[in-house]
Amino acid sequence: MTDPTPDDALNARHAEKMRKHKAAKDKMLAAKSADAGLLIVHTGAGKGKTSAALGMVFRHIAYEYPVGIVQFIKAPDWETGEAILLRRFPDLVTLHVMGEGFTWDTQDRARDMATARSAWERAKSMILDDRHRLVLLDELNIVLRYDYLPVNEVVAFLRDEKPADKHVVVTGRNAKPELVEIADLVTEMTLVKHPFRAGIKAQKGIEY
Repeated sequence: MTDPTPDDALNARHAEKMRKHKAAKDKMLAAKSADAGLLIVHTGAGKGKTSAALGMVFRHIAYEYPVGIVQFIKAPDWETGEAILLRRFPDLVTLHVMGEGFTWDTQDRARDMATARSAWERAKSMILDDRHRLVLLDELNIVLRYDYLPVNEVVAFLRDEKPADKHVVVTGRNAKPELVEIADLVTEMTLVKHPFRAGIKAQKGIEY
């Protein structure tokens, strides 16, 4: 019989640690409730807010769950990679690209407010319908940041009228504190480095 090696002792300690960790996790999971529709917010200065939200969209498509998407800033004449791909699933995806571009492009606050209102009304109808299991409100945070829609109105609807089983994902920088407060899941993307600061323009397949 060979003597235990230092690796044997290390492996035994690791196995015991993982056993206790699993027992704790199993106990925690047993106490969790059943399925529930989540209000999810992706915000922060870092890249990846819409990309992460689209990951959830693509998971829904994989399970053949219908999804709805309203894009508040992107304009219909913008050709983005996600729009090209999503249009391949017309039976599962309802996509409304309802913006007019960046606010510094339009330079017309009244028009931007009217555009935001139209997109919000469409978003509300999609959230309330029985078809879509998840609704993505892409860059709604930007609309709220510029007060194109009253934040209290949006928060009240998402808090009081969103169906209990409906997932809603909101993206964009500078999420309002009122929205963060009622959300179930909030992720803040942190900017560490970005190629734009080094003079590199937005890249097809990465940014759009």
